[in-house]
Amino acid sequence: MTCNSETTEGWHGKLNLVYADRHNTTQLIYSHQQAPLKVQRPFYPEGQKVCHSVILHTAGGVVGGDRLSSNIHLQPHTHALITTAAATKIYRSNGLQARQTLQIQVDAGACLEWLPQETILFNSAIYQQDLRVELTTGASFLGWEITRFGRSARGEKFLQGEWRSHTEIWQQGVPLWIDRQWLPASEEIFHSPYGLAGKPITGSLVWLGDAVSAEIVEKIRILGNGVGETGVSRLQHGLLCRYRGDSTSEVRNWFTDIWQLLRVSFLNCGNCIPRVWQV
Repeated sequence: MTCNSETTEGWHGKLNLVYADRHNTTQLIYSHQQAPLKVQRPFYPEGQKVCHSVILHTAGGVVGGDRLSSNIHLQPHTHALITTAAATKIYRSNGLQARQTLQIQVDAGACLEWLPQETILFNSAIYQQDLRVELTTGASFLGWEITRFGRSARGEKFLQGEWRSHTEIWQQGVPLWIDRQWLPASEEIFHSPYGLAGKPITGSLVWLGDAVSAEIVEKIRILGNGVGETGVSRLQHGLLCRYRGDSTSEVRNWFTDIWQLLRVSFLNCGNCIPRVWQV
């Protein structure tokens, strides 16, 4: 199946968020939203310094031809945690590509925790996500992506369609991490050790802001013992963790443990699970 990027059909959802520091409180000072994207009113379960925001996709799922565009800007000395209200569902394509583009800017002394719930690709979905993060010196970013290929609980496999994921994180014109993944769906790719190896779920977690010690890397590897297929790598200014396995809850629990460890080690924050995850 080939993807057709030329389309006049589908939703074009837009979201533009700007966070600023006001009297040592991170506030969402600007919000422009166009359906089906929407952001809930910010809340502060761990004090005024960390602003929690939840993004909703009000249409329920993404179809071929949809375009979702988000621009997020954290001004100096702000701290935001952004997640989604539910898993993102990418429905079977009508032959058109669905695409999401995210542009994130994090200024000096600011930190973004980008923790969306998982993306579920239905069989025959055609989807591309482009994420670019621009970090100013002294900024930090912690983010993850969890993807389920096929509704495996129903026995569905991702055997037709296409998935592309392009992530770039830059700092002052220097690339810190560039990750390009492409999965053209087929029986062979689904079962290949160089593809999914029969495992329907993949995940990536990246931290960029401060160097991570060998001791923390070892702790994370121990946390991952018995958890699917995992990998932990030190980056020049951070850390990268990978997962391939069978269980969304398994990867989410491992990533949550890593996130909490990094929060305590680098962000002077304690444990605070977003309430939307607990519904």
